[in-house]
Amino acid sequence: MARRAVGGTGGAGGAARVKAARRPEVRLPPLEPYGGGGLEPDGDYDGLEFAQTDFAGQDGRGARFMDCVLTGCVLDETRLHHARFLDSVLTGIRGVGTDLAESTLRDVELVDARLGGVQLHGAVLERVLIRGGKIDYLNLRTARLKDVVFQGCVLVEPDFGGARLERVEFVDCELKGVDLSAATLKDVDLRGAVSLEIARGVDRLAGAVISPAQLMDLAAVLAAEMGIRVEG
Repeated sequence: MARRAVGGTGGAGGAARVKAARRPEVRLPPLEPYGGGGLEPDGDYDGLEFAQTDFAGQDGRGARFMDCVLTGCVLDETRLHHARFLDSVLTGIRGVGTDLAESTLRDVELVDARLGGVQLHGAVLERVLIRGGKIDYLNLRTARLKDVVFQGCVLVEPDFGGARLERVEFVDCELKGVDLSAATLKDVDLRGAVSLEIARGVDRLAGAVISPAQLMDLAAVLAAEMGIRVEG
């Protein structure tokens, strides 16, 4: 289930309203400990608790995780292409090169993750909370994000190229070297980002709301995009 958040206001005099993201509200049933044995392609995992499990190099393509908790799991080079995570909580997971391309995350909380080079291109994220942690080189090209909140995390060179973002919020986040090339934004709230560095695609900010201070920080990038020469 998800709860509705009250929308904020933006624009001159608060005339334009930004629709706030609906956050996931995961209510888990009693869970059973995972019995081990490794991931399986198209595996079905329901109501399980995975604690400190090492999935490095394993193949779980097309697997479904529903009403699950993953805590402290290792996902180095784990193949989860086209996997589905539904009504689940992932805490303290870590991994490099995790393949989650074209996967689905719905009503999911991802907490204190430490990931590098994770592949989420073509993925669908709906009612997802990503809180804390650090993700380097996050690939979300052509992904669809709806009702997604990034809170208190560090994103280094995230790639949203060609992605569609709707009702996405960045709260107390550090965004470094963001690529928005060919992205489509609707009701994207960047005002809460503590730092905002856009490397490419600043022209795609239509549909987003930023703060006056962020506008000043982006002034040079915006001027360059518009071909404006600024001389003293």
